[in-house]
Amino acid sequence: MLRLLLITLILGLAACSSDEEVPQNLTEKELYEQAQENLKDESFQLAVKNLQLLEARYPFGPYAEQAQLEIIYAHYRNFEPEAAIAAADRFIRLHPQHPNVDYAYYIKGLANYVEGEGFLDRFLPTDMTMRDPGAALQSFEDFRQLLYRYPDSSYAPDAKARMVYLRARLARYEINVANYYFKRGSYLAAANRGRYVIENFPQTPATADALAVMIQAYQLMDLNDLANDSLVVLKENFPDHPSIDDNGQFIDKFTVAANERSLINKVSFGLFDQSAPPKFDNRAEYLIR
Repeated sequence: MLRLLLITLILGLAACSSDEEVPQNLTEKELYEQAQENLKDESFQLAVKNLQLLEARYPFGPYAEQAQLEIIYAHYRNFEPEAAIAAADRFIRLHPQHPNVDYAYYIKGLANYVEGEGFLDRFLPTDMTMRDPGAALQSFEDFRQLLYRYPDSSYAPDAKARMVYLRARLARYEINVANYYFKRGSYLAAANRGRYVIENFPQTPATADALAVMIQAYQLMDLNDLANDSLVVLKENFPDHPSIDDNGQFIDKFTVAANERSLINKVSFGLFDQSAPPKFDNRAEYLIR
């Protein structure tokens, strides 16, 4: 039985290997057409192999530059964002005046947009605002470059929409960090995060929470004038924010002793009497996909 399984496995590997072999006598056009079939069949890894072979054999042929563009796409579709970004950077460097270079900027932005996603993130709702914002910042910059250099590009409308989404995501990340600083008792750092959102990401869904963060932090530092000024702005612009009671007073979410655990929680090593940690997060839904 074991021998039969081994023979089956060897035959299967041989079949896969023979499927991926590329005849040495294919012309440039035939290689390109083969790669197109690979892309159509979503055999992206094989498409990359054929496109790279085309470029290596016919570096000055009529299909070479188009092959470089499609390598970017194939890497992106094969969930290889780093390879897609590298291929896009290479194309931009080699062909800065190419009529389709805007496509390279666009796919580079998309690749950074999904960079950092895990396998399960592709299928399950994930709050990406909890992730490191480095790739999101780079994606925003890629799309900004696209709009700056090629404002009439066919990819511009989608790039603009994604930039709006990225700004909201980056702003919410700052609020998440502020919540962390509250738990650590670093109130000045929390206030700075709130102010950063107001100054750099105005008119995003996180703006109201940013004002609430500032009010709370200033109160905890006994900077009552600054707290009152921020409260006025919050009430004028977001009168229905959950941090404001019916009398227009601010509802404290954090206190100096906010992180104190109950006796039952301590004795049970955190198994019982668990309570959700306080945080400023008044999103109805903010799952970045």
